[in-house]
Amino acid sequence: MKIALTGASGFVGTSIQSHFKECIIIDRKDDTTTIIEKLKGVDVVINLAGAPIIKRWSDPYKKLLMESRIESTERLVLAVNQSNVTHFISTSAIGIYPDDKKCDEGCTEIADDFLGELAHKWEEEALLCKKPTTILRFGVILGKEGGALAQMLTPFKLGAGGIIGNGKMMTSWIHMSDLLGIYQYIIDNHLTGIFNATAPNPVTNYTFTKALGRVLKRPTILPIPEFVLGIMYGEAASVLTGSKEVYPRKILDAGYTFKFEHIQKALEEII
Repeated sequence: MKIALTGASGFVGTSIQSHFKECIIIDRKDDTTTIIEKLKGVDVVINLAGAPIIKRWSDPYKKLLMESRIESTERLVLAVNQSNVTHFISTSAIGIYPDDKKCDEGCTEIADDFLGELAHKWEEEALLCKKPTTILRFGVILGKEGGALAQMLTPFKLGAGGIIGNGKMMTSWIHMSDLLGIYQYIIDNHLTGIFNATAPNPVTNYTFTKALGRVLKRPTILPIPEFVLGIMYGEAASVLTGSKEVYPRKILDAGYTFKFEHIQKALEEII
């Protein structure tokens, strides 16, 4: 099976390349004609392109976040529709769901904020693909080589880690091994539609923080006030302070078995 990939240099993209071994890389600068040429003989296209979310959102950066997802997906879909690709897998995020609500894929309410709008428009563009299409809504991805956990390890190792605010906000997470496993399972079983890429057991920020402290054998007694994150990241702090309780009902119903269902075991394996 031949796979083509956008967003290849990112945290997930590099892991996908290691998992699937041989991937055709589609660069963000490639025009439609170039992409069509690269897609010759390709079976599956995985779309991961998009500027990083965890960065202060100025108006120009918000525009970049939109363009890096919407315009690149539009160009990619145009090429895929003119190719012999048999499966298109695009990316979204659980930021599409409203805060403080238990959601699986049956939840149709969209968050009334920038993240909700961004994810919704990204999905709309992907669903214009005429090939069998799957959308994965990522939770917080935990792995050894980057992502949110890599940014958290230094302060936690120094004993400066702690809960955010009151620690009650929900974190819907997934181990990188299970994310790769879901990609493989979806491809092998030709699954289409929208799937939540999250572990079956979301946890509160308090539970996550204490589990990470135990694994690192470090204290977690210094809470981080939400206003501090607001000063650091502005509106983008909502990525860290939002409460997303999301469940992967569809992939479980399809028969996928998670390797890491619980946060303690996931963190122990990674760290």
